[in-house]
Amino acid sequence: MSKADTQFDRHERIAVLLPCYNEAQTIGQTVAVYRELIPSAAVYVFDNNSTDDTAAVAAAAGAHVRREYRQGKGFVIRSMFRDIDADVYLMADGDNTYEAKDVVALADDIITGRADMVIGDRLSGTYFEQNKRPFHGVGNKLVRWLINRIFKSDIIDVMTGARAFSRKFVKTYPSLVGGFEIETEMTIHALDKNFLVTHHPVLYRDRPKGSYSKLRTIPDGMRVLKTVFALFKDFRPLLFFGLASALLFALGLFLFIRPLAEYLSTGFVTYIPTLVVSIGFMIMSLLSGVCGVIVDSIRKQTQTFYELELYHYHANSEARKEQMNKEQTNRETEQKLQ
Repeated sequence: MSKADTQFDRHERIAVLLPCYNEAQTIGQTVAVYRELIPSAAVYVFDNNSTDDTAAVAAAAGAHVRREYRQGKGFVIRSMFRDIDADVYLMADGDNTYEAKDVVALADDIITGRADMVIGDRLSGTYFEQNKRPFHGVGNKLVRWLINRIFKSDIIDVMTGARAFSRKFVKTYPSLVGGFEIETEMTIHALDKNFLVTHHPVLYRDRPKGSYSKLRTIPDGMRVLKTVFALFKDFRPLLFFGLASALLFALGLFLFIRPLAEYLSTGFVTYIPTLVVSIGFMIMSLLSGVCGVIVDSIRKQTQTFYELELYHYHANSEARKEQMNKEQTNRETEQKLQ
């Protein structure tokens, strides 16, 4: 048993999740190092329509290979979370860019109950030195800044693929996106639902020569930004529609000043089009504010239902643990009798 494996002794099942698309060059080494560090873990490689030998190489290295035919990392992670049952989940990329020992160390906060999601922080370490795509770094900083301002958080690395999860988080996370914006969505979900989130640095190294990133800087970056604003609308509707209402009111008030000044000085209004547009902005401002109040009330009801679902999950988890303990006791009794 390896040194890293001892920290998992009291857990029945550990899952290492590796989403892959055309990673035949690196997946074998990636699987091998996780199997060496934590022999008791099950390593799962989800192949997302690879056109190379990714699946064969992963299977030869000892991984459980499954296929996800819907293209996109979000679909892969959705299938991983739905299909794999474990107590501790470790997730990394199949390109061997993360130091495996650092990823394994993320599980400590899950085991001790300090976190439901542990984020592997690349940005505080070697990421900007190793990553040869400068726009990726700019995009990471922009998304991090937006999320921390909107959700009043202190997330360090939003888009990292190195994470650890508790079973509670995995089994109550409703993924709604299909692409690379999945990390952004799960981060915002954790913040909105008040899950315990911690960060630990992970060593990052750039892909080896001949291995290429599937992330398209501009299109995928725009999808991530779109996701941020969509989740801002869904998770902070009162603030979102309130800001829109304030902006529309300010525009309406600015346009209204000129007709008002004319009326006060002459008693007449000749800037009729300006007056009509200003009134239109005022009406849209009122409607936006009302929408914010209504959607915020709906969100609070949804939050209540989600909390009740967590209670049901906790009750089911306790029953599951009790059943597993009984089965373990029965096995030990049978072994003694033999």
